[in-house]
Amino acid sequence: MVKSELQRDLLDILGADGLVTEWAQRRTYEADGLAAYRSVPALVALPSSADDVAAVMRACVRHGVPVVPRGAGTGLSAGALPHPEGVLIVMSRMHRILDIDPVNQRIVVEPGVTNAAISRAVSEHDLYYAPDPSSQIVCSIGGNLAENSGGAHCLKYGFTTHHVLGCELVLPDGETVELGSSTLDPPGYDLRGVLVGSEGTLGVVTKITLRLLRRPEAVRTLVADFESPAAAGVAVSAIVAAGIVPAAVEMMDNLAIQACEEDAAAGFDVSSGAALIVELDGPAAECDAAFAETVALCQESGSTAIRVADDPQERALVWKGRKAAFAAMGRLAPDYFVQDGVIPRTRLGECLARIAEMAAEADLRVANVFHAGDGNLHPLVLYDSANPGEGERAESLSARIAELCVEFGGSLSGEHGIGVDKACSMPTMFGADDLAVMDRVRAAFDPAGRCNPDKVLPTPRLCGEKPGPYRPHPLEAAGVIERL
Repeated sequence: MVKSELQRDLLDILGADGLVTEWAQRRTYEADGLAAYRSVPALVALPSSADDVAAVMRACVRHGVPVVPRGAGTGLSAGALPHPEGVLIVMSRMHRILDIDPVNQRIVVEPGVTNAAISRAVSEHDLYYAPDPSSQIVCSIGGNLAENSGGAHCLKYGFTTHHVLGCELVLPDGETVELGSSTLDPPGYDLRGVLVGSEGTLGVVTKITLRLLRRPEAVRTLVADFESPAAAGVAVSAIVAAGIVPAAVEMMDNLAIQACEEDAAAGFDVSSGAALIVELDGPAAECDAAFAETVALCQESGSTAIRVADDPQERALVWKGRKAAFAAMGRLAPDYFVQDGVIPRTRLGECLARIAEMAAEADLRVANVFHAGDGNLHPLVLYDSANPGEGERAESLSARIAELCVEFGGSLSGEHGIGVDKACSMPTMFGADDLAVMDRVRAAFDPAGRCNPDKVLPTPRLCGEKPGPYRPHPLEAAGVIERL
């Protein structure tokens, strides 16, 4: 239990309105978007300023208590899973846009600003923020930075790291430092690059300078149906081999199409084996020529039907359907694990076939919806935790799929991060020396290991006591009690 002295210190810093102590309210924060892993924090801090964050960090140092930063809680790797004996620092109240510089295409924000809010704030200047995770209307920039989030348009425009120029960071001991700058390539070591994607293990970000882009002159979008994901994969390879760089190339298999269409009514063909969403943007003449070639390549690759989204409303509907995918899985099963391993594009069909075999062996369904252009898979392992043993089978299958991506020459994660979910799989991708170097980098920022402990790197405690799927109490299963 957290010392009462720490609670009093935090009350002095944040006030009663800024500290959550009651158990039922703390349970609100017990999980992020990967809800299979749960842990109730000892205390929840709600800072309103960078000074608040620094003071909270110093108080936790004095009392030797671990801290876990949290953004909007939409992460999908249990990266914001609270420590049961620690303080969860929730950044949702730090949501101010501090400065907009349209001439230099820059914006300075606090970490609680939502991804989509940035594009809204700069739309009058014909600018936008390129990274667009599916949860962009609710996910926060601080969380995007922690996980190096991407989204559908990462094929052409890259991930969060390509758009973060500088940060204000509160170190685990409470010291505030500046990393990076508003310039594109400042001299010195790229500590900004070290920070982006570090999953809250190096400190708490309190201010971020982002790069903005001009809105493209033209945008063209199509949906191509195929008999199978393997056939759609042939089209993806053909498009890339032709030298075309789409803004986005997304794929959904039949199971994902059914769920998305039922949820969003976006006009997808539920009988299709796979749907490929391809979007191109840029100067109008260039975009039109590349789009015509893309249509031809899809047809040559065996597309059974092509739908062109001719106006902004239809284009928005297509993307509404695609971005509804994860939430729509609730129509197929009450629970799921999601992975985001990366494989070479040329092995899409082979890998998806192997995932289907593994799912059949585990007697589970797997829906696939993913960023096909850069081989970033998002297999969703569907299960029902009320069925004895099903959660464990799903967790095991999910881990095996992540490790399969490494076996195919890829990576454990493309944009969701490692968190708790994949930490024990890290040795399948990295050797002992690699992991030791990562640990030394982490220790340079946080020698005591108190900042988001038991995440990213495998540890004996984590891998021996890894929190698994929620398992109902026998009385709950019998209907005698219910879970609040």
